[in-house]
Amino acid sequence: SERLISNASCTTNGLALIGQLLHRQLGIEQGLVTITHCSTNDQSLQDQFHTDLRLGRAAGVSIIPTPSGAATCLGQVLPELSGRLSALSLRVPTQNVSLLNLTFNSNRPTSVNEVNGLLEQHIGQQTEELIQLSREPLVSVDFNHCSASLVVDTTLTEVSGKNLVRVCGWLDNEWGFANRMIDVAGWLAMQQADSI
Repeated sequence: SERLISNASCTTNGLALIGQLLHRQLGIEQGLVTITHCSTNDQSLQDQFHTDLRLGRAAGVSIIPTPSGAATCLGQVLPELSGRLSALSLRVPTQNVSLLNLTFNSNRPTSVNEVNGLLEQHIGQQTEELIQLSREPLVSVDFNHCSASLVVDTTLTEVSGKNLVRVCGWLDNEWGFANRMIDVAGWLAMQQADSI
């Protein structure tokens, strides 16, 4: 009976946008999310004690697998995707920008052309504050200070067989997330003003 309003995380914001779109258009039976995530401020530059043995390892020289709560948070905000996705984060020694990889079994056969066509059709000027498309062979540093929650990279879209789909998107995990926090704060202020 309660309404959940959550900004969760930078990854969850990006995953929610692309996950909801693809589920509505193709249906997501089950899927895996891998976030190649830049190192974060809770990681150490040298090996040291940490309750999570992997997070205690030196961030500047290691790829560090860590659990991600993005799929769980997504299921709370978008119940139709609850239990359909599992997520893993791979922390890598870069300063900023992460790559989200959503790989899933679609409910119906599809192709790269159809998936990219759906993305082109549904991501445009009306949504560019939140989600954008890239059709160029760019790398992580090209997305520094991008205010969108996700920039879907259509050059990385793949379909194996007819139902196994991979879609990837870039996100500035600090700047994009900060912009969503401002959006939510503004929305909450308007709700408060409307109730006075």
